[in-house]
Amino acid sequence: MLRSFRSSGKRHLILTGDRGSGKSTLLRALARSLGPAGLPGVTTRAEKQKGVWLKENLTGLSVQIGRFDPDLPGPEDRMRPDPDALAGFGAAALERAGRAPGAWAAVDEIGCLETSSPAYCGTIRALLDRKQVLAAVRRQDQPFLQEICRRPDAFCIDLGEPFGRQGCVIMASGLGVRFGGNKLLADLGDKPLIQYILEATGGTFARRVVVTRHPEVAALCRAQGIEVVLHSQPWRSDTVRLGMEALQADDLQGVMFCPADQPLLEQDTVKALALWGACVPGDIRRTVWQGKPGAPVLFPAWTFGELLHLPQGKGGGVVAKAHSDRVDFLEAGSAAELADVDRPEDLEAIRQLLNRSK
Repeated sequence: MLRSFRSSGKRHLILTGDRGSGKSTLLRALARSLGPAGLPGVTTRAEKQKGVWLKENLTGLSVQIGRFDPDLPGPEDRMRPDPDALAGFGAAALERAGRAPGAWAAVDEIGCLETSSPAYCGTIRALLDRKQVLAAVRRQDQPFLQEICRRPDAFCIDLGEPFGRQGCVIMASGLGVRFGGNKLLADLGDKPLIQYILEATGGTFARRVVVTRHPEVAALCRAQGIEVVLHSQPWRSDTVRLGMEALQADDLQGVMFCPADQPLLEQDTVKALALWGACVPGDIRRTVWQGKPGAPVLFPAWTFGELLHLPQGKGGGVVAKAHSDRVDFLEAGSAAELADVDRPEDLEAIRQLLNRSK
């Protein structure tokens, strides 16, 4: 998550979601990474059918900002806000957080109670202008909450659907001429080579498809419930087109293309790339290692037409090159992540890396 955020160049990290989505738990974990000694700011604490309290992180002092009122409508919350407590204690605590040493402040959380005080909301805006802010924001159709999540300098993660609606095409159509056969079924650490990318891309995408010329690869993927396009088309452009058509990508935000012969690609890198694309849509995103671009590559929706009509024999790199001013890069965890298998000696080198890591 922090890899995606830092790669984005955004200033603030905003977590949003419904009640019980884990915003506060995740915020505490991220806060420890951003400021091991603790971040200045405020934290809310709720007690069912009693009230809500706002604590200042720096001093430990707290004030009640909401009181349970059984006469209010709704099955949950039913808290009556105290705008004076927010405008007084709450605003002062945020002002002190803005003056505290360090780059970061934390606000956990911002919800319907907090929006009852214009003064408190104004202090949150001032804090966002002064510091980098890590904040948890309740997902509600409320103008101030939407304003925070939609700020152009905010990296906003919706914990209900952190990866948005994105697809994945696994490119598994290589003939293995330099390898001397079907490399994708070659044994590597007691499982076939292609199994690594299947595992690295699992659990992230709204839709995923493997495009291959090999019936044995198709059978292996189908046995795991993974959608497959088995074809006999000659060109790389055909593989891209068939993958896009299979995904029925009209309702997707983006599509990630992953080579099937990159066994050391980490699931964390796949997720970081997908999260970046979901939270800050718009540009082409690809992995890189020390200035050398690699795969996978995530293409946003505005590129889909070009991907469906590539020049014969060309791949998505043509689209990335044509829009080089709109390509952003995520640094891979190591050079090994971007290493692919073209020849038997490549497979042996990767096997040795795996053995050493064990």
